[in-house]
Amino acid sequence: MNLLNSLPSVITKQKKRVGRGYGSGVGAKSGRGQKGQLARNSVPLWFEGGQLPLIKRLPMLRGKHKINVLRAKEAITLSKLNKISDSEITIESLKKAHIVRRATQEVKLISGELTRKIVVKGIRVSAGARKTIEQAGGSIVE
Repeated sequence: MNLLNSLPSVITKQKKRVGRGYGSGVGAKSGRGQKGQLARNSVPLWFEGGQLPLIKRLPMLRGKHKINVLRAKEAITLSKLNKISDSEITIESLKKAHIVRRATQEVKLISGELTRKIVVKGIRVSAGARKTIEQAGGSIVE
């Protein structure tokens, strides 16, 4: 086996230096063309060409709700589970029963009153809720 074939390549291509004279290939104008807005400076992403910006066209809202994002997580008490007829509780069954919103991705059960035996699948459970479910004869599958 030849030693030269087993050596790693050390050749790296240098970054092109713009605006360093006509001989550089990207000389006097640095590859930005002749004149205009894009030749002189960069344009921010939100710039709309001089049109009144979207943030100024929208009404001014007061309070925290203007920055409120979709709540993908919800906490549910065990007493709300008494309304569901299914013995197996999943996020999909909670959505069908309209206990959580359709946008909800993660649910956590917190303590409350439970009157029947249930099986909880794929839902996080607090320590107090876990104790209540197991006392009612139910189980938790994660």
